[in-house]
Amino acid sequence: MRILTVNVGSSSLKLNVVGDDDRVEEEVEVDARADHATVLRTFIARAGTVDAMAHRLVHGGPAIRRATIVDDTLRGELAAAAALAPLHMPPALALLDEARAESDCPQIACVDTAFHAAMPGAAATYAVPGEWREWGVRRYGFHGLSYAWASRRTGELLDRSPMDLQLLIVHAGSGVSACAVKNGRSVDTTMGFTPAEGAVMATRSGTVDPGALLWLQTMHQVTAADMTGLLEHASGLMGLCGLSDLREIEREAAQGNAACTAAIDVYVHVLGRCIAGLAASLERVDALVFTGGVGEHSSLIRTRVCMRLRILRVPSLLAPADADAVIASVADNPAVVVVTAREDAQMAREARELLSA
Repeated sequence: MRILTVNVGSSSLKLNVVGDDDRVEEEVEVDARADHATVLRTFIARAGTVDAMAHRLVHGGPAIRRATIVDDTLRGELAAAAALAPLHMPPALALLDEARAESDCPQIACVDTAFHAAMPGAAATYAVPGEWREWGVRRYGFHGLSYAWASRRTGELLDRSPMDLQLLIVHAGSGVSACAVKNGRSVDTTMGFTPAEGAVMATRSGTVDPGALLWLQTMHQVTAADMTGLLEHASGLMGLCGLSDLREIEREAAQGNAACTAAIDVYVHVLGRCIAGLAASLERVDALVFTGGVGEHSSLIRTRVCMRLRILRVPSLLAPADADAVIASVADNPAVVVVTAREDAQMAREARELLSA
């Protein structure tokens, strides 16, 4: 089967045609400034016949727990989940609608939350009033397509079955999260009800004491709408140093920019704390895995994070990585692995499994 994959990230659009062997036959990537609908229409015309289109959707809400063919009912359920991921869902749903209008092939929703759907109750539950939990307030987790692929690929790189591995996986891109994966299944993760929880990100704050947010509302009259916008678009690295691209921040820090140096310090400190906390959900750590744009390409961040995790015996003397690789392997210590993010390949696999069932 040829599967056309549509991946709307927080800072880009990636379109691929993936063949049976996970090989990309056609691809295009554009940033947020491009007219995504026009790019999609042009790509569909160029791609030729495909068996299905698979759409990455960050949030499936409480109802969607696996890859599913989109009909009007499912489209309504996705709309209900849009408020939970305001940075990602509206543009992704707009392209889903465009694809449904443009092509009569099956449109398949591949949701990031599905990988975490079977997390243990203790990991998924917030200690909030029961009525809130009945309304659906729980920890959903995100970046699931990336984690599913990285878990399988790490098994190949270590020559072990993913079902026998216990992994700490970091997806670091514009969005940043980490996940504890035990025997191929998510058992804990840093993002929760929305993708705003957890580590420091490019423009998102990560976890903030809810008491501070309530204080800002009552003492400084920051409205809910303003707070949402500021936490999503003006926080994280952007809030710390005025820049959101970690490559630029690293260059500025190397030239003596104190704000950029401090931003990296905060980023690494919080990420290390998140990863170390997840280790408590595993019985052992077989490997620390980096994926996502920052995880794949920033040797500085990988090294500094590993140095903070010496308590877990993670090596910090790392080899360079230009592609998928084991970059540290010391006897009886966790390996350190880099995996190229391939949400497209994972989406294509899920689409094939659904259509072949």
